[in-house]
Amino acid sequence: MSGLKAKMVLDKQFQIAKVDERIYGSFIEHLGRAVYGGIYQPEHSEADEQGFRKDVIELVKELRVPIVRYPGGNMVSAYNWEDGVGPREDRPRRLELAWRTIETNEVGTNEFVDWAKKAGSDVMMAVNLGTRGIDAARNLIEYTNHPSGTYWSDLRRSHGYEAPHAIKTWCLGNEMDGPWQVGHKTAYEYGRLAQETAKAMKLVDPTIELVACGSSNTGMPTFPEYEATTLDIAYDHVDYISLHQYYGNRSNDTANYLAKNHDMDHFIKTVIATCDYIKAKKRSKKTINLSFDEWNVWYHSNDADQKIEPWSIAPPQLEDHYNFEDALLIGSLLITFLQHADRVKMAAMAQLVNVIAPIMTENNGRAWKQTIFYPYAHVSTYGRGISLKPILTVPKYDSKDFTDVPYVDAASVYNEEHEELTIFLVNKHLESSMPIEIDLRSFTNYQLVEHMQLVHNDLKAVNTKDHQAVSPTYNADSTLVDGVLTAQLAKTSWNVIRLRK
Repeated sequence: MSGLKAKMVLDKQFQIAKVDERIYGSFIEHLGRAVYGGIYQPEHSEADEQGFRKDVIELVKELRVPIVRYPGGNMVSAYNWEDGVGPREDRPRRLELAWRTIETNEVGTNEFVDWAKKAGSDVMMAVNLGTRGIDAARNLIEYTNHPSGTYWSDLRRSHGYEAPHAIKTWCLGNEMDGPWQVGHKTAYEYGRLAQETAKAMKLVDPTIELVACGSSNTGMPTFPEYEATTLDIAYDHVDYISLHQYYGNRSNDTANYLAKNHDMDHFIKTVIATCDYIKAKKRSKKTINLSFDEWNVWYHSNDADQKIEPWSIAPPQLEDHYNFEDALLIGSLLITFLQHADRVKMAAMAQLVNVIAPIMTENNGRAWKQTIFYPYAHVSTYGRGISLKPILTVPKYDSKDFTDVPYVDAASVYNEEHEELTIFLVNKHLESSMPIEIDLRSFTNYQLVEHMQLVHNDLKAVNTKDHQAVSPTYNADSTLVDGVLTAQLAKTSWNVIRLRK
C-alpha cells in the first residue's frame, strides 16, 4: 500500500461554472415527523410564538439551506392547498394517500413561508398535477404571488399576509412517471399538462421559474424517454428538468457503495444529453438546466416503516439513522454536483428533518446532527464561488458494479470576492491513507487556513442525541510550501482544506 499517492493541479483558469447556491437546497414534505414533531411542535419548550422549534431552526441555519422544496413529494399529488390556509380551527383533516396517514393541515402554505424566512431560506413550491391541474395551480400562484385586488390575492390578505410571498421557483408535480403516484401519467399526458399549467402560471407571474418532472430514478423503464417526450412538448415553457435518486448499501459492500456517485454522474450526463438533444431538435437557443431535487441515502428505515399503523398522525416514517460510511458517500455526491455546476443549478437533499434527514429530533426533546450533517454543512458553507476543474491523477479500483473508480474524489471552489480557495476530498480506500500533492500554481501568496477531517475507525458508527460519535476534527496533516500543498488523507475520510490569500 506504500506506493499509493495522488496528485492534483488546480488553476484559476480551469473553471466549470459559478456555483448556484441553490444546489445546497433541501426538502420538507408532509411525511412522518418532518413537519409535526420536526420543524413544528407548539408544546415544545423551544417553540416560538408560531409553534416552530427554534432548536431546529438554528441547525437549519448552520446548514445555510438556501431553498426548501415543499409540500411534497408524493404527498402533493393528492393535496388540496386550500385545506392549509385560513383559520386553523376551520381547516379539515384529510386522508393523506401517499403515506396513508391523517393530515391535520395545522401547517400550510403561509406558515411554511414564515418558517422558511426564519430559517433564512427561500421556498420551492410544488403544485398538484396528480388529482388536480391548471386551475388549482393558477389559483395557488395568484394567492401567493399576486399583490391584491383579486379573489385569491385578497383572500391571502384576509389571512394576515398583506404582501405577496413572491415565490419564484415552482415544481410542476412530483414523480409523475411513477405508478405509485396518485394521478400517475404517461410522458405524453404529463408533458401536455405541464405545458398548459406552465403557460397559465406564467401568465399570472412571468418572473417565475418552473421545474418539469423527469424520471423518479435511473431504474425506471421509461428513463430517459420520459424526459425526452416531456421536453419535446413543454420545452419552451419550462426552465429545469428534475432528477431524483437515492442510494443504499443493502449488500454491505462498502467499496461498491462508496462508488455510487458514479451512478449519479452517469444520470446527470444522460439527462444533459437528453435535454440537449431536444434543444437541437427544436433548433432552440434556450438551455434546460437540471434540478436534482431529491437525493440522499435511503435504505436503513424501510423494514421499520412497514409496521406503522395506517391513518395515524405524524408517525415516525423513513427515519434513517445514518452511519459514517453514509457521510462519506454524501460527500462524494456533493462533489459530483460541483463537478457539474455548469448544468446542475438546483438540488434538494431529501429531506431536512427526521425523514431521511441530516437533522433528527425527539418529540418534546432534543435535536441533533446526524453524520451526514457535516459534509452537507461544509460544502454549503465553503462551496460558494466558482467551481474549478481539478486535474487529478490517482490510483483506481474496481467494485461489483463499477470499474476504474478513483480512490479520491475531488472538487474545489474559488471565492474570488473573499480570495479563498476550498478543496473537498474523499479518500475511499478502506485500508490505507492517501498522500496527495496539489499544485496551486495560480494561487500565489495563499496560506493554509485549516484542514478539517471527518474520520472514524468504525464505518457503521452513528450519532445519537447523547453522543456525537462522528464529528469533524481540525488541523489535519497538511502543509503548503512554495505553491505546493501536501496533505495526508486518512483512510475512508472526508476532507475540507481551506486556503486564503
